[in-house]
Amino acid sequence: MFKRRRNEVLKVLLINGSPHKEGCTYTALCEVSEALNQNGIDTDIFWIGKKPLSGCIACKSCAKKKQCVFQDAVNEFLDIAGDYDGFVFGTPVHWGAAGGAITSFMDRAFYADLCGDGNRFLLKPAAAVVSARRAGTTATWDQINKYFALMQMPIISSRYWNIVHGAKPEEVKKDLEGMQTMRILGKNMAFFLHCKDLAIKAGLALPEQEQVTFTNFIRE
Repeated sequence: MFKRRRNEVLKVLLINGSPHKEGCTYTALCEVSEALNQNGIDTDIFWIGKKPLSGCIACKSCAKKKQCVFQDAVNEFLDIAGDYDGFVFGTPVHWGAAGGAITSFMDRAFYADLCGDGNRFLLKPAAAVVSARRAGTTATWDQINKYFALMQMPIISSRYWNIVHGAKPEEVKKDLEGMQTMRILGKNMAFFLHCKDLAIKAGLALPEQEQVTFTNFIRE
């Protein structure tokens, strides 16, 4: 059962999945972060960096190690993820999809948690933020949300899909509807977190977890 210490601050971790530390994706995440802060939620931004990130090699070492076999930003993230109450994953659009680095990052982070029975993300709210110069945003948004759905993470929405447009930060700031969407997203996540916190403090337990049942399409 999830328990919170009295007066413990609610915290959200925003993951910058762009190779640019303070580019367009970062600009969008900062707008979400500010709205969260204004509504009583502490925030940190985690940049995955620009070093190459290997994809998952399906070695399943994570089942024993409780983290990924590769020592890089993924394990740095897993080491602190349990301390946060919600997550916002930001990515640029590359070739009509999420960037390769953030895709590898999320593949490995969530798989390591799943195989290692970490429960770092169970029923913690999450949201995807997507930045593009022009197109590919909605397909990318759908792609990122699939991780949350599999990990039993409530998906937080805004009044539009969580996307911004611009080729550089100054242009993103001129996307007034996009920036408003980011602010509303932050407010909505803060509201959900406060509601969940009140429910837990009132004694409401998280749903009991069932043993996972795998059913293959092909059977012997």
